[in-house]
Amino acid sequence: MPVAKGAGRGKDREIKVEDEEMYGRKHERERKPSSGTRNGSISGSRSRTRRRGRTGSPSRSRSRSRTRDRRSSRHSSETTTRRPRSHSRFSIEDRMSASPHLSDEDEQDDDDDDEGATPVDHDMATPLSDAEEQAEPEEPAPPKPVPFKPYKEKMVLRGHRRGVAAVKFSPDGKWIASCSADATIRIWDVEKGRCVHVLEAHLAGISTIAWGPDSETLASGSDDKSIRLWSAVTGEPYPVPFLGHHNYVYSIAFSPKGNMLVSGSYDEAVFLWDVRGARIMRSLPAHSDPVGGVDFVRDGTLIVSCGGDGLIRVWDTATGQCLRTIVHEDNAPVASVRFSPNGKYILAWTLDSCVRLWNYVEGRCLKTYQGHRNVRYSISGTFGVYSEGKQAFAASGSEDGSFLLWDVTSKEMLQRIEGHRGVVLGLDAREELLVSGGVDGSVRVWQAREEGGDEVVVGGNGRRVEEEGERAVKIEDAMEE
Repeated sequence: MPVAKGAGRGKDREIKVEDEEMYGRKHERERKPSSGTRNGSISGSRSRTRRRGRTGSPSRSRSRSRTRDRRSSRHSSETTTRRPRSHSRFSIEDRMSASPHLSDEDEQDDDDDDEGATPVDHDMATPLSDAEEQAEPEEPAPPKPVPFKPYKEKMVLRGHRRGVAAVKFSPDGKWIASCSADATIRIWDVEKGRCVHVLEAHLAGISTIAWGPDSETLASGSDDKSIRLWSAVTGEPYPVPFLGHHNYVYSIAFSPKGNMLVSGSYDEAVFLWDVRGARIMRSLPAHSDPVGGVDFVRDGTLIVSCGGDGLIRVWDTATGQCLRTIVHEDNAPVASVRFSPNGKYILAWTLDSCVRLWNYVEGRCLKTYQGHRNVRYSISGTFGVYSEGKQAFAASGSEDGSFLLWDVTSKEMLQRIEGHRGVVLGLDAREELLVSGGVDGSVRVWQAREEGGDEVVVGGNGRRVEEEGERAVKIEDAMEE
């Protein structure tokens, strides 16, 4: 096997050619070429041999070879003493600490890759500037919550001849539906305050309404013991009513997908309906007194019902099984009930002038809101948001002609709003709008505004109200209220 000889650090070392090819860079770094030798590397020796064979002139070849050998030796010496420039301003330890999840195999690979390179002198690393050494800036303080903007009356919608039992915004926010003891339903344009449809088919007063998720279908429950579906686009009823209850229908609600409907009645029953087939899917033995309210949770898997027996029951939609029964120690009749928008809580209105927020999983009352009056009528309310949607409020009608708004968390009364002449029975909220209905037959729309905002009062025909009559409200009177 051929052997190459070289001078290094006071003594000669013999290196096999195979080792030289495999570890050439490492051994080349360890050898210090002598200035007096003519060949500083194996490659130089081989090149000189090949050049001799080609030129045929040994003297000229040796002269050129000496020149090349000097250059090669000078280049080899520079390679040994020159340190590579670091591409990073951090030391190796810094780079390794920045990769705490580096595995042992990765560390071995890094060692192999650096084997042919000159080690970096940490003392020679470029120091960090003062600006780079300073700590990361602190996170900015969270923005201050936007204060509650009080609601001001925007519109008064008139047309019902008797008291208004319920009012609802459509899911798309374009329409308001109101139902009345005059056996009619009216659909109003939210923007213009104009009545676009009057729905007539029930034979008695209507106590409850619910919008389908498509904002094109409306359901109503009446004292004539029937439930009807309506097209909100044409104002026409569906041909087949939902029949099955034996007494007044007090409350209805659509499932989130719109394929099911739940109803509660004075006959103490809760029915689950197939909307497409207009048939009863399941009858729930719910209460021992009239059912005042029903609702679906946001994903449709649960139903809540309440009754005059003071009970709140949570049902499994798929099986009809009662999962939880909630009762307060006072056992006051429960007039209405609603799931919170996030589906975690239940808000219940009771005839002891209280609104209670329940954790239905634990069966524990979390908050009690007071300040309104409710001992006789079946009053309901709603959830809403303020402070740019970052905080929530609960709203409830009252028998003294006002309705109240409480902060859900702190129970602080945010606003008492007056305007109706008589009991306020129904409320609904959407974004910065509130709608209310009461026994005075009016539907009123309220908007959250800054202090000093202008108030606009319009009638059911979209014009300012200036007509005379017991149920007409003049602009001046409305402003004073």
